[in-house]
Amino acid sequence: MTFALLATDGAARRARLTTAHGAVDTPAFMPVGTRGTVKALGPDDLIAAGAQIVLANTYHLLLRPGHDLIRDLGGLHRFMAWDGPILTDSGGFQVFSLAKIRTMSENGVEFRSPIDGSTHLLTPERSIEIQHALGADIIHPLDECLAYPATREATERSLALTLRWARRAQAAHAEGASQAALFGIVQGGAWDDVRERAVAETVALGFDGYAIGGMAVGEPKPLMYTLTASVAARLPAAQPRYLMGVGKPEDLIEAVSQGVDLFDCVLPTRNARNGQCFTTEGPLVIKHAEYARDARPLQDDCGCYACRRFSRAYLRHLFLSEELLAFRLLSLHNVHFFLGLMASLRSAIAERRLEAFKTRFFDRYPVPAAERSSD
Repeated sequence: MTFALLATDGAARRARLTTAHGAVDTPAFMPVGTRGTVKALGPDDLIAAGAQIVLANTYHLLLRPGHDLIRDLGGLHRFMAWDGPILTDSGGFQVFSLAKIRTMSENGVEFRSPIDGSTHLLTPERSIEIQHALGADIIHPLDECLAYPATREATERSLALTLRWARRAQAAHAEGASQAALFGIVQGGAWDDVRERAVAETVALGFDGYAIGGMAVGEPKPLMYTLTASVAARLPAAQPRYLMGVGKPEDLIEAVSQGVDLFDCVLPTRNARNGQCFTTEGPLVIKHAEYARDARPLQDDCGCYACRRFSRAYLRHLFLSEELLAFRLLSLHNVHFFLGLMASLRSAIAERRLEAFKTRFFDRYPVPAAERSSD
């Protein structure tokens, strides 16, 4: 993997990340293909929307269909018919969210499958083994993610464990035959000085890039922005920075301004399945009665297939009728919106007009004052 900075505007960066399966122009949003598919969309849909990289979930693919099967069938790229880069998480976030059916120790995490009740042990070494079998381009070590709020004592204990696991993951990765890039994960909870130490000790281990973990887990939005800016500023300038699991359009814009390069979030497809559509005027809920006779597209200047061909009235009809086409069209629009936003941010950075872009965007897109950056 290579990473080349092409332009900056303040702390924001325009760059190109190149992997064995192609290049990714950053800042970039990664559609989430949890089980080897971005829900309701095919690879051609993603390419048409402008996707260059997708995320797949280690935990879910371990449970079904199994990483050994995927490896034997040629790896995840061939299995899901996606030729571009793939990033996989470690599976840690999903495991730690299953508090009632898992047990954590120094060795790793033992948990029961919610599918069939079978018992699994996920260790730092096992997580790397699974991601190697999947054949992802960018992989991550097992880490512990704490929900907000957490005490300082718990946060420091968790960080120490995450760092020990990171060393074990590095050793396992070095022993494998994979050419994947291994990103370190910076934890540290809501404590800025703990985050500072997390950055220093994670960077000292020497990874190919760095992920910022433990955000959007219940903390107030201004705190997330402050911590993200603090961590990003301390990370190496010559390597990619990835903010895990974030977020809403306003979150992406703020984090790009703070120097973050990569993002993922389930919102575009999950919210589509619940009838929420993202537009430059703010989200709209398609089931509302006001759209029953609305002949306009979801967004007038959107070039996605849903907006080119269908009215809000028709999309509302599909959604209320529980027609499967509704989920595809709304998901396609939302993914197109998120990827289009990132393309606009890349252009604004390259032309050094990011602040002007942000002003225009937030003039139209409503965000509660309590959730805006404190800058």
